Amino acid sequence: MRETDRRVSILLFCWHDSWQLLQALLKTKLMPGNKYNCSPVTPRTRLERLLKERESRKFNQSFLPNEGEAEFYGNDSFFSENENWGLLNEEEFLAAARAFSDRKEKQDMRPSKQRLLVVANRLPVSAVRQGHESWNLEISAGGLVSALLGVKEFDTRWIGWAGVNVPDVIGQRTLTEALAEKRCIPVFLDEEIVNQYYNGYCNNILWPLFHYLGLPQEDRLATTRSFQSQFAAYKKANQMFADVVNKNYEEGDVVWCHDYHLMFLPQCLKEYNNKMKVGWFLHTPFPSSEIHRTLPSRSELLRSVLAADLVGFHTYDYARHFVSACTRILGLEGTPEGVEDQGRLTRVAAFPIGIDSDRFIRALELSQVQDHIKEFKERFAGRKVMLGVDRLDMIKGIPQKILAFEKFLEENPTWRDKVVLLQIAVPTRTDVPEYQKLTSQVHEIVGRINGRFGTLTAVPIHHLDRSLDFHALCALYAITDVALVTSLRDGMNLVSYEFVACQASKKGVLILSEFAGAAQSLGAGAILVNPWNITEVAASIGYALNMPANEREKRHYHNFMHVTTHTSQEWAATFVSELNDTIVEAQLRTRQVPPMLPIQATVDLYMQSNNRLLILGFNATLTEPANTLGRRGGQIRDMDLKLHPELKEPLRKLCDDPKTTVIVLSGSDRSVLDDNFSDYDMWLAAENGMFLRLTKGEWMTTMPEILHMDWVDSVKRLFEYFTDRTPRSYFETRATSLVWNYKYADFEFGRLQARDMLQHLWTGPISNASVDVVQGGRSVEVRAVGVTKGAAIDRILGEIVHSKEMREPIDYVLCIGHFLGKDEDVYTFFEPELPSEYPPLARPRVADPVRTSVATVRSGSKVSCLKKQRSLSTLERRASNHLTTVAWRPTLRDKMSLIEGSSVLDLKADHYFSCAVARKRSNARYLVGSSHEVVTLLKGMAGFSFQNGN
Repeated sequence: MRETDRRVSILLFCWHDSWQLLQALLKTKLMPGNKYNCSPVTPRTRLERLLKERESRKFNQSFLPNEGEAEFYGNDSFFSENENWGLLNEEEFLAAARAFSDRKEKQDMRPSKQRLLVVANRLPVSAVRQGHESWNLEISAGGLVSALLGVKEFDTRWIGWAGVNVPDVIGQRTLTEALAEKRCIPVFLDEEIVNQYYNGYCNNILWPLFHYLGLPQEDRLATTRSFQSQFAAYKKANQMFADVVNKNYEEGDVVWCHDYHLMFLPQCLKEYNNKMKVGWFLHTPFPSSEIHRTLPSRSELLRSVLAADLVGFHTYDYARHFVSACTRILGLEGTPEGVEDQGRLTRVAAFPIGIDSDRFIRALELSQVQDHIKEFKERFAGRKVMLGVDRLDMIKGIPQKILAFEKFLEENPTWRDKVVLLQIAVPTRTDVPEYQKLTSQVHEIVGRINGRFGTLTAVPIHHLDRSLDFHALCALYAITDVALVTSLRDGMNLVSYEFVACQASKKGVLILSEFAGAAQSLGAGAILVNPWNITEVAASIGYALNMPANEREKRHYHNFMHVTTHTSQEWAATFVSELNDTIVEAQLRTRQVPPMLPIQATVDLYMQSNNRLLILGFNATLTEPANTLGRRGGQIRDMDLKLHPELKEPLRKLCDDPKTTVIVLSGSDRSVLDDNFSDYDMWLAAENGMFLRLTKGEWMTTMPEILHMDWVDSVKRLFEYFTDRTPRSYFETRATSLVWNYKYADFEFGRLQARDMLQHLWTGPISNASVDVVQGGRSVEVRAVGVTKGAAIDRILGEIVHSKEMREPIDYVLCIGHFLGKDEDVYTFFEPELPSEYPPLARPRVADPVRTSVATVRSGSKVSCLKKQRSLSTLERRASNHLTTVAWRPTLRDKMSLIEGSSVLDLKADHYFSCAVARKRSNARYLVGSSHEVVTLLKGMAGFSFQNGN
């Protein structure tokens, strides 16, 4: 090896080792481990994961190449390009080696970018056809476009409509190829779909409603039919977007859906691939639930959005309105994290969007912008400049702004020649009559004010019905003294951000509507106004124009720090980071969620068994799904629990099968079970198993030793009080419990009332009573201590074994129900691996006590013995009642009955099915979504029993 080659190798090796050492030190500093080995600590909580991700993101940003550097970093043949590198002197060679090493390490350190599929109604480019096979593409304007084009952290692909109808195949192919160079993927919509979906449902229904303008008034039936066809087109268009996403999706991609145009898209995507990472973000306000509930398709849209993993809004107010709408309209549970539906959590959070502030700050140094600044300063010399930049839209409050300026001029005549209002009104939807009327109104007001206060050489208002190019706009921002944003309702309004970014030298004042989303972010430095209050806005204009310099600087500092910190890049990175973590959190939660019940396997094993036990809940299990909002049949009808009509015949077949024992185990009153099941040959266990009877017999008490009900009157008075205070709530009085239910009341109000009730209960009526307070989803129950379904099933089983004189062991058990958490001990009763959750209750002792029962459970080659405390059967209680007179001992036949009854369980592990209905957080082995799946299951079992003539 030549001497030069050797020196190159040594230098590169040294630099490589030095960089590895520095990298290790940096990792140790950023992610400290324990004091023994300094290994990185695994984040334990969601907040720890997000903080670690944030630090990692900041660290990696320092190694991302600037524009134009990618080609340099991508070239690994630095020395091969220099044929005379071996002739360099030592100093030159050292510099070359250092440059190569630095470049190589930077390239190795660059993290691989995550693919981000941004799905929006419009692509960030507008396409204009030129000839048969060529297209002209121009970057579109808009907040989302400007926000995401500056994001370099992700490998971003755009999916959307190109804004042009392309019916021919050749045109679609050539446009797709042209857009591919811009990393864009088109969705082709025909004119009919665009008219019905975009112009119709999106802009005529959703947009006005979300901005509190209300729905269009219907004056004829044809209008209603038109709304229905528009909604159908809206769903069809969303499915067309989903088809394009699915075609281009790769595993690991993040799909980010945007705005009200694509509210159905999350559901369409999840139906295609449930593991897809889907986020949805709304760029408009989300109205209060009272406004949203007027929308005919309200429930479908909400449920479709809830299919996303993360739902984002600009402000907390919008997020709160969305959660409230899901609670009040869908009857779901709102939590601080989001919306929960049967254990599945959709995270809902606020992510205020930003701008690429560096782009505006750098633009001020460009010669084109400086020329414009000089021109504007000369044009408006000696006058304070006020600026408004808006779309000519109903929600932008342009008439209110101009009227407030008129009032200011009217009340401050000394300012008439010293101030000018520049209003840039970008035309939009010029073919819509309402927008044409607004344009005429604005022109009329401007003309009147200019005629009233103008002179031959100057007018107070300069109004432009067009947009300005980027350089002119930046210059206008820079020379403005007061920016006036008077939106009547705005999702965010990034004009305020752009103005602040360009005000480093001028330090102008921002007057901002409190109804714009930006008021939540820039409220500290801006003057917040109610645009409907013309007098207030006029006064604010005067205050802004006369504001002292030190106050202007302080206000600008607060706003400038926010705008430059909360950039569009940070907004996008934060949302995707939260979405990724939401997936992690969901996976951790899913590990604790039981799988769905394999219905066919459950039926197959049922057919193979000889002695089956079916333990069925009643409410929400054997009944039709209740309407929690009290519509259709009404609250009275829903309160009157009735057996699901499709279950009447299957239940009869199961009860007539001699190899099957059916128990209905419910918290309902005895009369409710009598009304629904008195015609069946089954066992009824009412009030959580406290009372038991065979439908051909009388009710008996399974746990008489705990019937202490001296607390009932005081609790009843409290329940009556809260029922009066809470509209549409009610309470039930049972023999062993009292239940207050607020499932038909307003959810948020009912939850507050329940919290207040619990405080009164613990400090008052039950402070010294032997009771349990069980809080359900929308109920509060006070019951005697120890009354649970798990505690009762032991005694119930003993009664059944004795009554049926059961000799053959039970080899199949199905326990299914929508039970409260406290009653889920019934699931674990039959589990071989788990001990009984509740200890056996104290009971009278008999002369010759029967020992604890032993249930042999086999799982493959593993054999384990499960010991359960068996409760007193009727036979034993009869014996204990005669203890005072005769020393009773069971006869040989009685002993055989008792021993065989206590050893009745002979379950293989896969022959036991515990299943929770419509509840994902459960101790059960399996889940089913609703009572409709229970119907399917029992029909399958009943069909087998009927075929075999049982």
